[in-house]
Amino acid sequence: MIKRLFDIVQQRNEQTPDNTMLAAKENGQWRTYSCREVWDTARKMAGGLLNDGVANSVLEPETQEKIAIISPNRPEWMITDVAVQLTGAVLTPVYPTISPNDLVYVLSEAEIRTVFVANAEIYEHFREAFTQIPTLKKIYSFDRLEGVAHWSELTESGLQPDESVISRIGPETLATIIYTSGTTGNPKGVMLTHNNIASNVRDSMPVFTFAHSGAKALSFLPLNHIFERMVTYVYLHSGVSIYYAESMDTIGLNLKEVKPMVFTTVPRLLEKVYERIMNTGMELKGIKRGLFFWALALGKQYDNVKPGSLWYRMQLWLANKLVFSKWREALGGNVKAIVTGSAACQERLARIFSSAGVTIMEGYGLTETSPVISVNRFESDGRRIGTIGPLIDNVEVKLAEDGEIIVRGPNVTIGYYKHPELTAQAMKDGWLLTGDIGEWVEGRFLKITDRKKEIFKTSGGKYVAPQAVENRMKESPYIEQMAVIGPNRKFVSALIVPSYMQLRKYLRDNFSSMRVPDNNAELIKLPEVHAIIQKQVDKYNEFFSHPEQVKKFTLLAEEWTIDSGELTPSLKVKRKAIEQRYATEIDHIYNE
Repeated sequence: MIKRLFDIVQQRNEQTPDNTMLAAKENGQWRTYSCREVWDTARKMAGGLLNDGVANSVLEPETQEKIAIISPNRPEWMITDVAVQLTGAVLTPVYPTISPNDLVYVLSEAEIRTVFVANAEIYEHFREAFTQIPTLKKIYSFDRLEGVAHWSELTESGLQPDESVISRIGPETLATIIYTSGTTGNPKGVMLTHNNIASNVRDSMPVFTFAHSGAKALSFLPLNHIFERMVTYVYLHSGVSIYYAESMDTIGLNLKEVKPMVFTTVPRLLEKVYERIMNTGMELKGIKRGLFFWALALGKQYDNVKPGSLWYRMQLWLANKLVFSKWREALGGNVKAIVTGSAACQERLARIFSSAGVTIMEGYGLTETSPVISVNRFESDGRRIGTIGPLIDNVEVKLAEDGEIIVRGPNVTIGYYKHPELTAQAMKDGWLLTGDIGEWVEGRFLKITDRKKEIFKTSGGKYVAPQAVENRMKESPYIEQMAVIGPNRKFVSALIVPSYMQLRKYLRDNFSSMRVPDNNAELIKLPEVHAIIQKQVDKYNEFFSHPEQVKKFTLLAEEWTIDSGELTPSLKVKRKAIEQRYATEIDHIYNE
């Protein structure tokens, strides 16, 4: 039984040393790393770190050395992860998009002495911040940078940790501290042991029944996030080769090049894929356009539990031949499943993609649970659209009186680093309080209804779950992003970022004499645009009670991003940041 993460890499080296473990584009060509190369390089790097002064004495969370990494996904990231584990130190990954102030906070609290950076851009961005971290002694880079030690220096001595060093690292040894950005306050360091993550790998393995040795996965979600990191070890355990996308902008091209069997994503990126498909469909003419929207309508009706009439199934078979096959080709032609988490996935997307032969496996978890708690299975019997699936093995869930999901299992964190008071708040009698409100469907499928702390009460005393309203309204092709407003207000309103591509397409098709502005700020001033969005809001308001319905809205010209501060690195909406930035617009809604 695998109990330490690096045992997975060692096992792959022993069983299939020449198989490809990792791959990335270097100088425009795919460069592969065999299982042997990854394992050997990680061991040499560990030897270099130990020789560099990384302590391997008392392996307790407070005394273990913490090593930081600031890098997008690349093979060096995973090699560093394994190398740090082999020393008994603790890898502390940091998002490249973090603010310099937050970086200083995280690296100072963790008392980082060594940091790895990917490239010149990241190094220059944080150069000043590095000078403010009193414990920092050494910076290594993956790319060669003038004046910065290259990571290969650690492997040049050829030293490797001996078995006496490695044997001291046990299942309960702290493996990583992951600082969650959260939506408010300072980042919190979630401590995860080898067994926390390894148990989640073991217990998630039965979910990936379609995974097999020699298959490929495309990786683009940040390895800084425990979701992608844990799934990486599932891939490695299954013998799946991992190819790293060059960037978020090249995912489409990389899918066609790699032809993966599986990839993980978050709903926001899945929505982007769908939007691109829709934009392609909108450009079609005549019969092709008719076929596209006929297939789309069939997909929206898809239900894996209720297959529909013989006539429906025959039409869907034909749609797969004529239309959906082209969708699968755009994803590389081999994708069997897309695993999604971090936020709620629109039911519409799950139905359409699954009808097209690409199973959407929506799951649920937290950084504190390493992360998987439940996930919809690849097999139809274990999948219910609109839920986050059955629990994985060895994880227990109870619903508190107020509906809060509480969790217990070997995957649950040992606590927050240097903050026992936060640990005490989050843990009650051995159960982790998730802060999410849920319910059971058919007695075994978990469903999230909202975040406990985000549910608000209007001034009229009515409770509103904003995520439910937002997720439904974002099914509109004309609504890109949305934040529901209303705590202690007399009615519910919303800030809406429209889908500007869809709006311009509609206006040009239906108002041929109109000059459609290229500037978003000008576009949202048009009464025709307001009317389009109002019609969408009215349409989806019908799904909600009167107090929950959006009465007014304001359109925004700029999309919310991580860099501009409205989204967390895992693409969740930061409500307080949005409310602060758009305080004037919100006041105008309620005072006009």
